[in-house]
Amino acid sequence: MNVVLWIAQGLLAAMFLIAGLTKSTQPRENLIAKLGGWVEDFSGGQVKAIGILEVLAGIGLILPALTGILPVLTPLAAAGLVITMIGAIVVHARRKEYSALPMNLVLLVLAAFVAWGRFGPHAL
Repeated sequence: MNVVLWIAQGLLAAMFLIAGLTKSTQPRENLIAKLGGWVEDFSGGQVKAIGILEVLAGIGLILPALTGILPVLTPLAAAGLVITMIGAIVVHARRKEYSALPMNLVLLVLAAFVAWGRFGPHAL
């Protein structure tokens, strides 16, 4: 189970590092074209803040567990991503962007799995 959790953590970290770096480094106008209309509902600063939080969560999924320094941050990062994905689902559903929901749900389930595993029976 530990190996499965590490794989889930790695996948989530990669996804959120890429997504977060994109959101935090690209101009808002480019993001509207790349990511769709949901960006229009948020200011440039809000989109950058979301991106920075995603990068921090991606780092938090791997680094504390890998180094053994404050490993409780790993399940906390996963729990934060669960909240983030709930917010993403709400935004996409409200905007009727239903094609985004399956990926949001997959990321939500993966993050919940990591939070469960690392808070509970397979804590580091």
